[in-house]
Amino acid sequence: MVEDSAIIILGASGDLAQRKLMPALRTLYEQNQISGECLIVGSGRTPFSDDEFRDRFKLPPECTVRLFYHQHIAGLKKFLDGKGQFRQIIIFFSLPPGTYLDSAIAVHNEGFRENVRLIIEKPFGRDHSSARELNRKLEELFGEESIFRIDHYLAKEVVQNILVFRFANNLFYPVWNSRHIESIQINALEEIGVVERGRYFDEVGIVKDMVQNHLLQLLLLLTMEAPITLKPEDIRTQKINLLKSLQFEECATGQYSGYRRESGIPPDSTTETFAELRATINNFRWTGMPIHIRVGKALHRSGTEIGVRFHPVPKLLFNETGQLKPNQIIFKVQPEAGILLDLSSKKPGSDMLITETSMEFCYRKSFDGEIPEAYQKLLLDALKGDHTLFVSAEETELAWNKIESLRLPDQPFSYEPGSRPPAVLPVSWIEFDKYISACADVGRGF
Repeated sequence: MVEDSAIIILGASGDLAQRKLMPALRTLYEQNQISGECLIVGSGRTPFSDDEFRDRFKLPPECTVRLFYHQHIAGLKKFLDGKGQFRQIIIFFSLPPGTYLDSAIAVHNEGFRENVRLIIEKPFGRDHSSARELNRKLEELFGEESIFRIDHYLAKEVVQNILVFRFANNLFYPVWNSRHIESIQINALEEIGVVERGRYFDEVGIVKDMVQNHLLQLLLLLTMEAPITLKPEDIRTQKINLLKSLQFEECATGQYSGYRRESGIPPDSTTETFAELRATINNFRWTGMPIHIRVGKALHRSGTEIGVRFHPVPKLLFNETGQLKPNQIIFKVQPEAGILLDLSSKKPGSDMLITETSMEFCYRKSFDGEIPEAYQKLLLDALKGDHTLFVSAEETELAWNKIESLRLPDQPFSYEPGSRPPAVLPVSWIEFDKYISACADVGRGF
């Protein structure tokens, strides 16, 4: 149980605190992961009394009495000192990315120096140069060990299970290489458009918004070498080694019709809302194998999946005409979580008629109890000082380097909202849509 801690949420009147942070903290309290002596302080520009702030959240009484509000960063340290002494202070930056550095300086100037940990949301910088500058300044102020850069995809259960799946099962480890795997494909789709994020999104586009962080992190866990231990520094070493060998080869981009009429979008914007990318990894394990990434907004459905397609079996015995489909492993990241294995098997009662069969591992069917939500896991790890699921400074800068080496087309093609654009690059995509209903009937996604 975490004790004697104060949790400060900067930007506490915003959407993230309402939807994710407060519910996560409530669950940690209810599960006795956080002591009732711990304090939560919201801070923001909006004027609230303590009671007005508490009324925004549905918290049990024992949590509510430990919830306070302070307007602005100025005076925050004195306010907190008046509530008691704390072994550690966690400060969550639920703020616009452009304010991170100024807010960190203000927090430091307030007197938050010792036993302080900063949790910072993505995007971490807008390019390599700004990320490097932000890393340098934060390290000067607080030290790298005090910085926790969040990528909430890393805390999703199916993503955490990738390393277990690869390295705890001898069935898969020997074939996890380009000699047996034909391609790796990552599919990240959203039904919604830019909604209220138009101004920010138009400055970055879908590649910087999703590929530079979330999707690259998925790829690193899927392809990195086995770490010596599960210590954060050993995992990070292998992720960084993999990043160094990654090379983007091609990119095609699209923009949904009507994007330029969204709030905050210039009428001549060429920002991409959809992208297909091809990459390779130049090391002994993966040389020659393509990696395909497809990501976009305003598409026909929402979902994130990773597909691992194996080479087909030889044209012998059951596959003389090449009719058998290759084996595939599908990691369903969201909305429903599970791992699926596509196999070939004999159809019952037939004369060696081969059919496709899927073996399904669905989280909510396999495990009793509530599956932890991503922010619940990340907040608890930060309180414990565990960096395993957080991104290092070197990772962020290397990822920006890789993205900036990719030249995007000058003009994206147009596609209709609610559709799935046809493949532009020469890719034989896994038909991810056929797995939509898998694991969906066993409970809600997470």
